[in-house]
Amino acid sequence: MGVDTCLGGLQLIEAEFIAVRKRGFLNVSVGHRGTRWGFLEISTMLHQRRRRFWCGILACAQEHGFWHDAAIHASLHRVSVHILLYLSPPLSNRFLEVEQPFCKLLNCCIVLPEASALCWSTIFLQRSIVKITGVRTIHFAPFANITFLELTTDSGIVGLGETYYTPRSVTAYIGEVLTPLLLESDPRQIEAFWRRAYENSHIYGNKGLEMRCLSAVDVALWDILGQELGRPIWQLLGGTSNPEGVPVYNTCASAGYGQKAPDISRKVNTAATGTYQDFEAWQPGGDAGELARSLLDMGIRAMKIWPFDRFALANHGQTISFAEIEEGLQPWRQVRDAVGLEMDIILEGHGYWALQPARRIAEALEPYKPVLLEDLMKPDNPRTLAKLRSSTRTPICASELLMNRYAVEEMLRADACDVVMTDVTWAGGITESRKTADMAETNNMGVIFHDCTGPVTLAASLHLAAHATNTWMQEIVRAFTLGFYLELVDHPFVVENGRMQPPQRPGLGVALKPEALDRDDCRITDLV
Repeated sequence: MGVDTCLGGLQLIEAEFIAVRKRGFLNVSVGHRGTRWGFLEISTMLHQRRRRFWCGILACAQEHGFWHDAAIHASLHRVSVHILLYLSPPLSNRFLEVEQPFCKLLNCCIVLPEASALCWSTIFLQRSIVKITGVRTIHFAPFANITFLELTTDSGIVGLGETYYTPRSVTAYIGEVLTPLLLESDPRQIEAFWRRAYENSHIYGNKGLEMRCLSAVDVALWDILGQELGRPIWQLLGGTSNPEGVPVYNTCASAGYGQKAPDISRKVNTAATGTYQDFEAWQPGGDAGELARSLLDMGIRAMKIWPFDRFALANHGQTISFAEIEEGLQPWRQVRDAVGLEMDIILEGHGYWALQPARRIAEALEPYKPVLLEDLMKPDNPRTLAKLRSSTRTPICASELLMNRYAVEEMLRADACDVVMTDVTWAGGITESRKTADMAETNNMGVIFHDCTGPVTLAASLHLAAHATNTWMQEIVRAFTLGFYLELVDHPFVVENGRMQPPQRPGLGVALKPEALDRDDCRITDLV
């Protein structure tokens, strides 16, 4: 058998390199750490009787331009195989016979990102054992509701996760419940870990704190897997369905929205960067038309506002007067007078309203052509939400408050919504949100990915939104993406022509800046 018979239909990149026929997952240990490797490729042949391995090595010392010999050990669990590397000069026909067992030698493997992109998509070089050795949460005082999570592996890879709200409780739950599970798990087995953690908490309820903590861990595990394989998460999911980028809409909040921050002035900042006070712009006395023009100048063609909320807070959302409706319609009039139908407008209801006032609001808005009504009512009762849907021509969106796919399934069975929304760092991480998006697609519905919280949520959402074929939109808050996100993480979130691309680096493609971790208002809690 020669090199040509091992190609498996792939093309050689250079004469020195050999392509792969892959059968199963191969665990490879590279015993030399001082060289920058080119790439390594292996052809495997099933062999049922003999338990030995023929190995050859191919190592490219790129800095020095010469071949370097090093030891490589390989094993494939549960089956016996021959592993044969055919090499080009000057190492052709050199091989090393390795007898089993040698599993103890498999702890030093390093998978390097310098590997060829073409071949890397064909074979996964994996260490036999990967362990979590570090778990810590990170908080920044000005953004007190956000908990960042870092998981560190024994090879030094750091996976980043995030969730929102009750930061002390999040740290406690991750430390007491999830960390012991992490320390005894292979972090690459994400689905298995997710199921184990979910089942571990179901006996006392897992739709709030438990699910948010699991979400943060899940995102960090996907980050680890992507970094180890040298691929961004959107590629691990199966590639992009939205090569031109993910359509976005702007939630018109301001820099301090949802955080412990002082009140800020009522002004739209139209600079390329800076503190955007979008919330104040559509409040009474503001100019929502100016806000809409500012967004269109950035290429953003959809916006979300919630002008009826303050009336609901006065009476638990049980009634709304016609005078209050007229007052709540003012920003809608301003937008339509300023830019006409160039700007799509979404109404946010935050689940505040009972059925009767929700119907009244929906009816009053129809002349202004809202593109979506989001969470006018709580999603707790899909049957009553279905009544609202049947009474309006405006599509109903539900809901970031649904914490897993089982709750979404109840909503879909009741015909209670037209578009599904999910929050990746609240509702089970990438693992669960992917299933939620697939469920929406099965029902011929679009999916929106929620982010009004933090940069890791947005990054993780963009990976999934880029992959999903039924992505409707990605929520962003420009006051955040052009504000504190730039302070904390090393990836800029850029809108071009109303769309945003997912990060391109391996894994999540986003990391906390070292200088952010040195801030005086940063608190780090080591859980391991």
